[in-house]
Amino acid sequence: MDKKKVRDYMTYDVASVDLIGTVKDVMEKIQTTKHDGFPVLSNNQVVGYIAARDLLFVPSETPIDKVMSTDLIVADPDMSISDAARVIFRSGIQKLPVVDEKNHLIGIISNSDVIRSQIEHVSPEKVFNFIMTLKKLYGVDPTLNRGTVPISDLLPTQSKIYEDELEGRIYEIKKGLAEPIIVVKRPNLTILVDGHHRAVAAKKLGITTLDAYIIEISQDVELGMERTAHAMNLRTLDDIQVLDYARHPLVALTHRLAKKG
Repeated sequence: MDKKKVRDYMTYDVASVDLIGTVKDVMEKIQTTKHDGFPVLSNNQVVGYIAARDLLFVPSETPIDKVMSTDLIVADPDMSISDAARVIFRSGIQKLPVVDEKNHLIGIISNSDVIRSQIEHVSPEKVFNFIMTLKKLYGVDPTLNRGTVPISDLLPTQSKIYEDELEGRIYEIKKGLAEPIIVVKRPNLTILVDGHHRAVAAKKLGITTLDAYIIEISQDVELGMERTAHAMNLRTLDDIQVLDYARHPLVALTHRLAKKG
């Protein structure tokens, strides 16, 4: 996670409003952009933030500087995603303006961006725990290697992925930020355990191999995940269904929390 920075996940094309304006200007901006808040700029420097909730019961001719929030928390583009996540979720702020050393606006990062960066995070603990599970369930003695695997050889074990995550993984791969997938390799079979979004993203980009943690099993033992894949009629990555992002439970939860806030 240390290599993941705010600059890799933030939105660069940011809608903003000028300090010299009125509540009416903000209302019109909300209608045209469908955003619920904007950084307030003066000479391209962030001086405040105004959200839709700040406009309630306020006359339309009221100057922006009378209702905007000036108690701001901003992010640096080189801040780690982990640090940005702590700020966003502990403060309850949904979006952080991203500024340079002169406080010029260069982007914005949201709680959804942070969630996207954290999904499918691979850790040594995850790999180790999975190996221990295989040992206990099947009495096998797996070995762990790091290498590349052909995407066309992968047997998926997950029938659905989510469009928003897929877009995030495509962006990561283009930026060189993608983490290894996890596979189990046994005689004549390579089973995809973790990293379905990354694998599909790579396939869409025309990439033929992926970096992987390869858990090798020499014994010819059918694993439960294989039976599950067969039961779901999964043979290749093309059999995975891509769902609209709005159906993702994490995104839905974020939306519910945002509405409550």
